[in-house]
Amino acid sequence: MADVTGPISTLPGAAHGVPDGTMCDDHPDRPATHRVQGETDSFGSEMNDLCDECYEALRAELRAPQEAFPCDFCKVVSSDRRPVRDYDEGMCGPVYYVCPDCRRRKREREREEEADDDYHYDL
Repeated sequence: MADVTGPISTLPGAAHGVPDGTMCDDHPDRPATHRVQGETDSFGSEMNDLCDECYEALRAELRAPQEAFPCDFCKVVSSDRRPVRDYDEGMCGPVYYVCPDCRRRKREREREEEADDDYHYDL
């Protein structure tokens, strides 16, 4: 683990700039070429500094079939859970891992709220 942040609004998997002189977390003799956001919660996140070889290994791992776990919203077991936030809890609130159906319903509710005349206001 290269770095730990404070509260952050991006989600796990987000790419960040690599500070000059940073070395790979797993290969201290190689310069890091990628910084990828890892475990994230409402307190902050872990940043992983990776060389090209480690970055390609991470990408292959993410493309591989994932183990099925319950959706944090509906509890249906899914192997396609993705990280989302409930923006009513804040841009840096907890990260939930959610199935495709719950993600779709969440997007639909957000679109309905945006279309609501009371949602928009003049500053």
